[in-house]
Amino acid sequence: MEAAAELALRLRAAANGRLARYEPLALVAVPLLALLVARWVHAAASAVADRGLVAIAIAAVKLLPGVSGYIAAEKKKVVDKMQSGGTSSKNNRRAELPTIGLGEEVIKDLETLKAKDVDWQGKCSGTVYIAGSESEGHFELINKAYSMFSHTNPLHQDVFKSVANMEAEVVAMTAALLGSKEKSSGGQICGNMTSGGTESILLAVKTSRDYMRSKKGITKPEMIIAESAHSAYDKAAEYFNIKVRRVPVNKEFLADVKGFKRCINGNTIMMVGSAPGFPHGLIDPIEELGELASRYDICLHVDLCLGGFVLPFAHKLGYPIPPFDFSVKGVTSISSDVHKYGLAPKGTSVVLYRNHEIRKHQFVAVTEWTGGLYISPTIAGSRPGGLIAGAWAAMMSLGLNGYLDNTSRIMEVSKKIQRGIEEIPGLFVIGKPDMTVVAFGSDVVDIFEVNDIMSSKGWHLNALQRPNSLHICVTLQHTTVYNEFLKDLQDSVNTVKANPGPISGGMAPIYGAAGKMPDRGTVRELLVEFMDSSC
Repeated sequence: MEAAAELALRLRAAANGRLARYEPLALVAVPLLALLVARWVHAAASAVADRGLVAIAIAAVKLLPGVSGYIAAEKKKVVDKMQSGGTSSKNNRRAELPTIGLGEEVIKDLETLKAKDVDWQGKCSGTVYIAGSESEGHFELINKAYSMFSHTNPLHQDVFKSVANMEAEVVAMTAALLGSKEKSSGGQICGNMTSGGTESILLAVKTSRDYMRSKKGITKPEMIIAESAHSAYDKAAEYFNIKVRRVPVNKEFLADVKGFKRCINGNTIMMVGSAPGFPHGLIDPIEELGELASRYDICLHVDLCLGGFVLPFAHKLGYPIPPFDFSVKGVTSISSDVHKYGLAPKGTSVVLYRNHEIRKHQFVAVTEWTGGLYISPTIAGSRPGGLIAGAWAAMMSLGLNGYLDNTSRIMEVSKKIQRGIEEIPGLFVIGKPDMTVVAFGSDVVDIFEVNDIMSSKGWHLNALQRPNSLHICVTLQHTTVYNEFLKDLQDSVNTVKANPGPISGGMAPIYGAAGKMPDRGTVRELLVEFMDSSC
C-alpha cells in the first residue's frame, strides 16, 4: 500500500510539473473545446449515418444561388403532372354553405358526386374487399347495421352499453383467431378497436415506448423495422419522437434477423415483423424475431393488418403458413384490420396486447381538467359506434365457415394469378407469396409503363420500389375477373415491348425518376407539395 501511495504521489508531482508551464485558463478551455469538437464530430457522423454523404452534399448544393429557385420550378412541374387535372376540380369545390338548405335534395347531389368515382368493381388492388354490389348481400347487411348505430359513441359507455359490448366481443373474437386460446399466449390477451391499421400501429408503438420507459428507463427510444414494413411506422416515429433503424430485407425479401440483431442496443424498445408485408405479400420470420425479442427483453409487434383475417383460416385449410401470432413467444402486440378481409365497413381495426400490464400504457388519463376526470383508450375520443356495429355484424354474419369459404376462394385465385404472371414472358414474381398479394417486376420492359397501360384499361394496381414492381392484392372482387386481369396484363406487356416509352399522361417517368433519385429529401418534398395542393 505504501509503495502504491508513493507511486501516486510521484505521478501527481510529475503531472503538476508538466502542466505548470500552461496558463490555468488554457487548461480549462482546451478540454471544453475538445468536448465541443467531439460533439460536433459525433453529430456529423450521425448525420452521415442517417442521411448519407450524397444527400448531405445535395443539400449543400441547394444552398447555392439560383439552385433553389430552379428546383422549386421543376418540383412544381412534377406536382402539376401528378395532379393530372385535379386542380380544376379543386377550384370548383364549394367554399360556403348554401344560403338555403337543400333538404332531401342533397341525396341527388350525393348521387351525382358518387357517379364521378372510378368504377372500382373488380379492378382495384385491395381497396374494396367485399364481393358484389353495394346495394345487396353483405354490403347491404353492414350498411344496415351501421345506420342503426350511426349516432352512437362508445366514449359514453354508460349510455351506449350495446356498442361497448360489441367492441369487447369484436376484440375477443379477433384475439381468439390470433392465439389467445393457446396456453403459450398467457391467457391475458386484450385490446381495443381503432379507426384502421395506422391507428392500431400508432397505438402499438406508443404503448411499447411507454412500457419500455417504465420497465427499462429508456428515454431515447429506437425501433427496428425492415424496409418492407408499412410506412405507418415512420409516421409513428415522427409523432412519438422515436428513432427508426431500417434494415434491408434479405435475398428472399424478408426481414433480415441478423440485421435486426446488429441494430439492437440499450435504446431499442421494439422490433416489427409483418405477416404479410404490404409490398410483396411475404411473411417475415416471426418465430426468429420472437426469440430475439425474448433474449433482449424488448417488444415485438406483428403487423397483421392485412393477414389477420386470412392467415388463421388459410392455416386451417392446410396452406403452409409459418407461426405468426401470440402463440409465438416474444410477440407483445398485434394489429389486425377488420375492414380488409374481415369484410367490415371502412374504419375498423383491432390492436391487441399480450397482457393488461402492457396495454395500460396505451391509455391517457387526465386528472386535473376542470371538465372532470377523463380517460381515453385510443387516439380518438369520440368514435363512431356505427363502425363497431358494422364490424360486429360482419363477423357474426359470416362466422367461421364464411371466413373459411372466402379464404379458400381468394387463396385459390391468388395462386392462379401467380402462376399466370409467371407464364407471361418478361415478368417475374417477387419472392414466394404466402397469402393474397402477388408482386411482380420485369427485366425486359419498364414495369411502370406496363402499369400505365393497365391503368388505361381500368385497372388500379400498386406501384412499388426497390425493386421497381407492381402488385395486386387479391380480394373477393377478383374471383370472377382474374382471367381478364391476366389477359390485360399480357396485352399490356406486349404493347410496351412493341412500343417502349412512356404514354401520354402516364406516370411511368415520375415513378422511374423518383426511384433513381439519390436525394430522398427531394422526393419527400415532392410528396408533401402534392399532398398540400390536393387537400
